[in-house]
Amino acid sequence: MIKRTIFIPAVLILLSIYGLASLGFWQLERADEKRAIEHGIILAQQSPAQSVTSVDELLNKEHYQVLLKGHYDTNKQFIYDNQIVKGNAGYYVLTPFVLSDKTAILVNRGFVPWYGKREQLTDIKLDNLPRIIKVELIKPVERIRLKQQPIKLNFPILIQSLNLDELSTVSDYQIIAMLARLDVKSSDGFFRQWQPFYGSVDKHLGYALQWFLMALALGIIALKLLIKN
Repeated sequence: MIKRTIFIPAVLILLSIYGLASLGFWQLERADEKRAIEHGIILAQQSPAQSVTSVDELLNKEHYQVLLKGHYDTNKQFIYDNQIVKGNAGYYVLTPFVLSDKTAILVNRGFVPWYGKREQLTDIKLDNLPRIIKVELIKPVERIRLKQQPIKLNFPILIQSLNLDELSTVSDYQIIAMLARLDVKSSDGFFRQWQPFYGSVDKHLGYALQWFLMALALGIIALKLLIKN
Protein backbone atom coordinates (compact mmCIF):
# COMPACT_ATOMS: atom_id res chain seq x y z
CA MET A 1 0.00 0.00 0.00
CA ILE A 2 2.83 2.37 0.89
CA LYS A 3 4.67 1.59 -2.33
CA ARG A 4 1.60 2.34 -4.42
CA THR A 5 1.12 5.61 -2.52
CA ILE A 6 4.68 6.66 -3.31
CA PHE A 7 4.79 5.39 -6.90
CA ILE A 8 2.19 7.70 -8.43
CA PRO A 9 3.59 10.97 -6.96
CA ALA A 10 7.10 9.83 -7.88
CA VAL A 11 6.12 9.37 -11.52
CA LEU A 12 4.44 12.76 -11.59
CA ILE A 13 7.48 14.42 -10.01
CA LEU A 14 9.86 12.75 -12.47
CA LEU A 15 7.71 13.86 -15.41
CA SER A 16 7.65 17.41 -14.04
CA ILE A 17 11.43 17.44 -13.63
CA TYR A 18 11.83 16.13 -17.18
CA GLY A 19 9.47 18.80 -18.50
CA LEU A 20 11.26 21.62 -16.66
CA ALA A 21 14.68 20.42 -17.82
CA SER A 22 13.39 20.14 -21.41
CA LEU A 23 12.19 23.75 -21.27
CA GLY A 24 15.64 24.77 -20.03
CA PHE A 25 17.39 23.02 -22.92
CA TRP A 26 14.89 24.54 -25.36
CA GLN A 27 15.79 28.01 -24.10
CA LEU A 28 19.49 27.20 -24.59
CA GLU A 29 18.75 26.25 -28.20
CA ARG A 30 16.87 29.52 -28.67
CA ALA A 31 19.85 31.39 -27.22
CA ASP A 32 22.16 29.71 -29.78
CA GLU A 33 19.81 30.73 -32.61
CA LYS A 34 19.67 34.34 -31.40
CA ARG A 35 23.45 34.39 -30.94
CA ALA A 36 23.90 33.46 -34.60
CA ILE A 37 21.44 36.18 -35.65
CA GLU A 38 23.23 38.76 -33.48
CA HIS A 39 26.57 37.80 -34.99
CA GLY A 40 25.20 38.43 -38.48
CA ILE A 41 23.75 41.79 -37.45
CA ILE A 42 27.02 42.92 -35.85
CA LEU A 43 28.92 42.00 -39.01
CA ALA A 44 26.37 43.94 -41.09
CA GLN A 45 26.68 47.04 -38.91
CA GLN A 46 30.47 46.92 -39.07
CA SER A 47 30.57 46.59 -42.86
CA PRO A 48 31.56 49.72 -44.81
CA ALA A 49 28.71 51.55 -46.55
CA GLN A 50 28.17 50.55 -50.16
CA SER A 51 26.13 52.20 -52.88
CA VAL A 52 22.79 50.44 -53.49
CA THR A 53 20.43 51.23 -56.35
CA SER A 54 18.24 48.12 -56.65
CA VAL A 55 15.07 47.94 -54.58
CA ASP A 56 15.44 44.17 -54.18
CA GLU A 57 18.95 44.66 -52.84
CA LEU A 58 17.71 47.27 -50.37
CA LEU A 59 15.17 44.83 -48.97
CA ASN A 60 18.02 42.40 -48.19
CA LYS A 61 20.21 44.98 -46.45
CA GLU A 62 18.60 45.25 -43.03
CA HIS A 63 21.08 46.62 -40.44
CA TYR A 64 23.58 47.52 -43.19
CA GLN A 65 24.87 51.01 -43.85
CA VAL A 66 24.31 51.97 -47.47
CA LEU A 67 24.74 54.95 -49.77
CA LEU A 68 21.61 56.11 -51.59
CA LYS A 69 21.50 58.41 -54.59
CA GLY A 70 18.43 60.53 -55.21
CA HIS A 71 16.73 63.62 -53.78
CA TYR A 72 14.47 64.54 -50.88
CA ASP A 73 10.86 65.51 -51.44
CA THR A 74 10.53 68.25 -48.85
CA ASN A 75 6.87 68.84 -49.76
CA LYS A 76 5.68 65.42 -48.56
CA GLN A 77 7.16 64.94 -45.12
CA PHE A 78 5.74 63.06 -42.14
CA ILE A 79 5.86 63.89 -38.43
CA TYR A 80 6.11 60.61 -36.52
CA ASP A 81 4.60 61.57 -33.18
CA ASN A 82 4.71 60.10 -29.65
CA GLN A 83 8.45 59.49 -29.42
CA ILE A 84 10.51 59.65 -26.24
CA VAL A 85 14.25 60.39 -26.44
CA LYS A 86 16.34 61.14 -23.34
CA GLY A 87 13.16 61.72 -21.35
CA ASN A 88 11.80 64.30 -23.81
CA ALA A 89 8.56 63.88 -25.75
CA GLY A 90 8.76 64.74 -29.40
CA TYR A 91 8.68 63.42 -32.94
CA TYR A 92 10.82 62.01 -35.70
CA VAL A 93 10.99 63.79 -39.05
CA LEU A 94 10.46 61.29 -41.87
CA THR A 95 11.26 62.58 -45.34
CA PRO A 96 10.76 60.65 -48.60
CA PHE A 97 14.03 60.16 -50.44
CA VAL A 98 13.14 59.65 -54.09
CA LEU A 99 15.19 56.95 -55.80
CA SER A 100 13.28 56.94 -59.09
CA ASP A 101 10.17 58.54 -60.55
CA LYS A 102 7.69 56.91 -58.17
CA THR A 103 9.85 54.92 -55.77
CA ALA A 104 11.01 56.37 -52.45
CA ILE A 105 12.30 55.35 -49.06
CA LEU A 106 11.47 57.14 -45.83
CA VAL A 107 14.52 58.69 -44.20
CA ASN A 108 14.37 59.29 -40.46
CA ARG A 109 16.22 62.60 -40.20
CA GLY A 110 16.18 62.61 -36.42
CA PHE A 111 14.32 63.62 -33.29
CA VAL A 112 12.80 66.98 -32.41
CA PRO A 113 11.31 67.64 -28.92
CA TRP A 114 7.94 69.35 -28.64
CA TYR A 115 8.94 71.44 -25.61
CA GLY A 116 5.25 71.86 -24.82
CA LYS A 117 4.49 73.50 -28.17
CA ARG A 118 2.58 70.83 -30.10
CA GLU A 119 1.08 73.40 -32.45
CA GLN A 120 4.50 74.61 -33.58
CA LEU A 121 6.87 72.52 -35.71
CA THR A 122 10.53 73.24 -36.12
CA ASP A 123 11.80 74.21 -39.56
CA ILE A 124 12.02 70.88 -41.40
CA LYS A 125 12.40 72.22 -44.94
CA LEU A 126 15.38 71.41 -47.13
CA ASP A 127 16.23 71.62 -50.79
CA ASN A 128 15.32 69.01 -53.42
CA LEU A 129 18.75 68.90 -55.03
CA PRO A 130 20.25 65.52 -56.03
CA ARG A 131 22.56 64.07 -53.41
CA ILE A 132 24.08 60.92 -51.96
CA ILE A 133 23.20 60.12 -48.36
CA LYS A 134 24.53 57.56 -45.92
CA VAL A 135 21.90 55.65 -43.95
CA GLU A 136 21.35 52.49 -41.93
CA LEU A 137 18.43 50.32 -42.98
CA ILE A 138 15.97 48.78 -40.54
CA LYS A 139 12.58 47.16 -41.02
CA PRO A 140 9.81 49.50 -39.87
CA VAL A 141 7.57 48.22 -37.09
CA GLU A 142 3.96 49.36 -37.14
CA ARG A 143 2.81 50.33 -33.67
CA ILE A 144 -0.55 49.12 -32.40
CA ARG A 145 -3.19 51.82 -32.71
CA LEU A 146 -5.95 51.70 -30.13
CA LYS A 147 -8.19 53.79 -32.36
CA GLN A 148 -8.17 54.13 -36.13
CA GLN A 149 -7.46 57.73 -37.00
CA PRO A 150 -7.79 59.14 -40.53
CA ILE A 151 -4.65 60.69 -41.96
CA LYS A 152 -4.98 64.37 -42.79
CA LEU A 153 -3.78 65.19 -46.27
CA ASN A 154 -2.05 68.48 -45.46
CA PHE A 155 1.73 68.05 -45.42
CA PRO A 156 3.66 67.70 -43.23
CA ILE A 157 1.34 64.95 -42.01
CA LEU A 158 1.22 63.95 -38.34
CA ILE A 159 1.24 60.14 -38.01
CA GLN A 160 1.06 57.78 -35.05
CA SER A 161 2.12 54.56 -36.79
CA LEU A 162 4.16 53.43 -39.78
CA ASN A 163 1.54 51.98 -42.08
CA LEU A 164 3.52 52.10 -45.31
CA ASP A 165 0.50 51.29 -47.47
CA GLU A 166 -1.30 54.37 -46.16
CA LEU A 167 1.80 56.53 -46.46
CA SER A 168 2.36 55.34 -50.03
CA THR A 169 -1.20 56.30 -50.93
CA VAL A 170 -1.11 59.80 -49.47
CA SER A 171 2.41 60.56 -50.75
CA ASP A 172 1.82 59.13 -54.24
CA TYR A 173 5.08 57.17 -53.96
CA GLN A 174 5.74 53.47 -53.76
CA ILE A 175 7.49 53.54 -50.40
CA ILE A 176 10.03 50.74 -49.90
CA ALA A 177 9.43 48.49 -46.89
CA MET A 178 12.57 49.71 -45.16
CA LEU A 179 13.24 52.69 -42.93
CA ALA A 180 16.50 54.58 -43.47
CA ARG A 181 18.11 56.15 -40.41
CA LEU A 182 20.26 59.10 -41.45
CA ASP A 183 23.89 58.79 -40.41
CA VAL A 184 24.72 60.89 -37.34
CA LYS A 185 27.47 62.74 -39.25
CA SER A 186 25.26 63.63 -42.21
CA SER A 187 23.83 67.10 -42.63
CA ASP A 188 20.15 68.03 -43.01
CA GLY A 189 19.17 66.14 -39.87
CA PHE A 190 18.13 66.69 -36.27
CA PHE A 191 19.14 64.97 -33.04
CA ARG A 192 20.32 61.45 -33.87
CA GLN A 193 21.63 58.94 -31.36
CA TRP A 194 20.41 55.69 -32.79
CA GLN A 195 20.21 52.82 -30.34
CA PRO A 196 22.48 49.90 -31.24
CA PHE A 197 20.98 46.47 -31.70
CA TYR A 198 20.41 44.57 -28.46
CA GLY A 199 19.59 40.90 -28.84
CA SER A 200 17.81 38.59 -26.46
CA VAL A 201 20.50 35.95 -25.82
CA ASP A 202 20.78 36.93 -22.15
CA LYS A 203 17.00 36.73 -21.79
CA HIS A 204 16.92 33.14 -23.06
CA LEU A 205 19.86 32.19 -20.84
CA GLY A 206 18.01 33.67 -17.87
CA TYR A 207 14.88 31.68 -18.69
CA ALA A 208 16.96 28.51 -19.05
CA LEU A 209 18.52 29.07 -15.63
CA GLN A 210 15.07 29.53 -14.09
CA TRP A 211 13.77 26.26 -15.56
CA PHE A 212 16.88 24.34 -14.43
CA LEU A 213 16.64 25.79 -10.91
CA MET A 214 12.98 24.81 -10.71
CA ALA A 215 13.85 21.28 -11.83
CA LEU A 216 16.65 21.14 -9.25
CA ALA A 217 14.40 22.39 -6.46
CA LEU A 218 11.72 19.87 -7.34
CA GLY A 219 14.35 17.11 -7.43
CA ILE A 220 15.60 18.05 -3.96
CA ILE A 221 12.05 18.06 -2.59
CA ALA A 222 11.40 14.68 -4.18
CA LEU A 223 14.63 13.26 -2.70
CA LYS A 224 13.74 14.48 0.78
CA LEU A 225 10.27 12.96 0.54
CA LEU A 226 11.76 9.67 -0.65
CA ILE A 227 14.20 9.55 2.27
CA LYS A 228 11.46 10.43 4.71
CA ASN A 229 9.22 7.64 3.47
